[in-house]
Amino acid sequence: MNHDFRGTVALVTGAGRGIGRAVALAFARAGAAVACVSRTEANARSAVEEIAAAGGAARAYAADIASSAEVNATVEKALADFKKVDVLVNNAGITRDGLLMRMSDEDWSAVLRTNLDGAFFFTRALSRAFLKQRSGRIVNISSVIGRIGNAGQANYAASKAALLGFTRSVAREFASRGITCNAVAPGFIETDMTSGLAAEFREKLKAQIPLARFGAPDDIAQAVLFLAGPSAAYITGQVLAVDGGMTM
Repeated sequence: MNHDFRGTVALVTGAGRGIGRAVALAFARAGAAVACVSRTEANARSAVEEIAAAGGAARAYAADIASSAEVNATVEKALADFKKVDVLVNNAGITRDGLLMRMSDEDWSAVLRTNLDGAFFFTRALSRAFLKQRSGRIVNISSVIGRIGNAGQANYAASKAALLGFTRSVAREFASRGITCNAVAPGFIETDMTSGLAAEFREKLKAQIPLARFGAPDDIAQAVLFLAGPSAAYITGQVLAVDGGMTM
């Protein structure tokens, strides 16, 4: 499918690496200007430099998405720089894995604050602009773990499952203004988060996947572009699993 996002602006959180970076690059290749948000200035600038080298347009924004004040300031800057935002991709997320009985309050809160609150903060901050222009595409990056759970990831699973309820509520709330909100639930993707897994464990995971392999970041990026594009104009409140058939 050929995606054409010329004349549009996409804001992508967690754009410095992994899935977020692939999403940012995919939007840029499709003609969109991209607001690349990352926790660190270096990661955000690295993504912008790669986009610029490929002939695209992008700006870097460093922000702690667990801070509503920093999110609000970032959105204000992006709207001032680009004059509008058409697509919001809530991708940024962290893990703090551990068995529930040993999980600290800090590890629980940090994951929920980043993975869930961050999506809420950005969606809220952009809601007025979306409602005023009577258009907008919101794509939240959840996870198969939010659908099936996983031992040692109670905090991560809770945050990603909550994103699904958040997605449906936002979809219902904004639908009358022509704004859609959907989610992508990636399976196991080849990123920094999975690269450290032991070889034996990787093989066990692949055995649970009908396609018998991990996905690539661009597999997720293409799903995001579809949901953000005109072909998905009549789709809202839905979850698209991109997991090699793992949760079919």
